[in-house]
This record gives sequence, structure tokens and C-alpha cells, in this order.
Amino acid sequence: MTTGNEGQAGHGVDALLPAEMARKAEQIGAQKIREGALKLLTLAVLGGAFIALGAMFATTVLAGAAGTLPYGVARLLTGTAFCLGLILVIASGAELFTGNALMVMAWVARRVRLSEMLRVWAIVYAGNFVGAFGTAALVYLSGQPANGAGSVAAVALRIANDKVALPFEKALLLGVLCNVLVCLAVWLGLGARTLSDRVLAVLFPVSAFVAAGFEHSVANMYFIPLGLFLKAGASAALWAQIGSPADFTALTWTAFAMNLIPVTIGNIIGGGALVAGVYWFVYRRAQPGPGD
Repeated sequence: MTTGNEGQAGHGVDALLPAEMARKAEQIGAQKIREGALKLLTLAVLGGAFIALGAMFATTVLAGAAGTLPYGVARLLTGTAFCLGLILVIASGAELFTGNALMVMAWVARRVRLSEMLRVWAIVYAGNFVGAFGTAALVYLSGQPANGAGSVAAVALRIANDKVALPFEKALLLGVLCNVLVCLAVWLGLGARTLSDRVLAVLFPVSAFVAAGFEHSVANMYFIPLGLFLKAGASAALWAQIGSPADFTALTWTAFAMNLIPVTIGNIIGGGALVAGVYWFVYRRAQPGPGD
């Protein structure tokens, strides 16, 4: 979800107050349905690619930190690296499915119809998939996972395998928790007056969800396909460094789909109900309507 200065009045230096942030989120959601499908799709492809670049950075950092640093420190560094993705989305004006869960504020305020919101979600989700999946393919073909004597590939395979091994209910709940933090990062960005404010707003919520191991549907569109590409196409020399394909029998394309379903549902619940729904109830429920 873009979080520029759409609908923001004035040019003060103080951050917007929460009630103003709620009004702005509602306005942005209402504006989004007027965007053309091609524009939304293009910005969504960029959003998926940006999240994938953050995931690539995080995987590389974890390959260097795992086993040499305490668990929490390694996870913190990994989460901080992953922030690159959402920073690029917010600073560059790309579209992200998980952030667009905040459109629920405009829907419950009756400023958009359910069908209009679902149309935006479907276009952005498809574009995010193309961007993240395509970036995974490019990273694989570039040979980057072979860096660090194959340690990057080993981490990428382990991440993908761990994700597809999650039971449905656990993947769903991890998805809920993830998008609470992602949408809070976007929410904080709505109150920002400068680019540096928006970057700082992203840093702690996003690094927290990565460090905690929560599940982000768009990130998984990169992590799991990269693992699948590596499983299918890694050279014998690389396997000699990182293990055996037999260690990753659970990693299949079907398992990828079965991970995306609960994580996506969880992301919608976390961002749409627990962030957008709650803030609408607190700040916008009693407002008279679009003209207030």
C-alpha cells in the first residue's frame, strides 16, 4: 500500500495524530479503487520484487550470522536486512497486498464496495506474485545462492522447507501476527512528514516480525520458489556442500500452495480486522462520512 502524502493537509513538521492517520488511511483506500488495473498491476509487480530483494538480503545476512552469533542477534540482523523490502515499497510508491489490508477501513466506512476492494486485492496479489516469483528465478539463475561456499543456498533451502512444513493452523496464526506488525508499520508511516520518518516507522515492526518467525505471504512467494528452484537444479558440487535433496522431500509445489493459502488468510485477518478494523472502530465509527 502506498503511503505518500495522498490526502494529507498542511505542511507541518509534527507527525499526524492517530485520528488524522485513520482519516488518511480511509481516504487512500477510497482513492485506490479509481486506479487503473494496468497501473495497479505494474506497481504490484514492483512491490513483489522489492519484498523479494529484502528477502534476498535477509537470507544472505542469515547465512553469515547463523551459527556464529546468538539466535536472537542473528534474527535481529536478518529482520533489519529484510526491512529493505518495505522501505522500497513505501518510499517508491509500490503496491503491496499485505499493506492493502488497510483498505478495510474504507470498506467498513462504506466508501468502497466489497467487490471493488476485492478487485484491488486480486490485482495486487497477482502482481506481487509475479514480482516475487520472477525475482526468485533471477536470483537462482544468477548463481547468488552459491555464495559463501553454498551457505546462502543452504539457508534458503532450510527457510523454504521450514515454511512448507507448517501445519495449516500455525501458518494461519503466524500470518495474522505478521500482518498486524506490517500494517502497523504502514499505519505509522501514514503519520510521517518526511521520508526518514517513514523509514524509521518500518524498521522496528518489520524487523520484529522477521525475528519472531511470522509468515508474510508475499515474502513466501520468493522464499519458497527459490528453495524449489535450488532443490530441482542445484549442481552436484553445491549439494556436496549443503546436504542432499533427500533432506527436503516435503518441499514441493503443492506444499507451496498449501502454505500460501493459510498465510494469506492470516495476513488478511491480521491487517484487515486487527489493525484496520480496530482503528476504524476507535477513530472513524462515529464520523458522519466522507465529507467530515
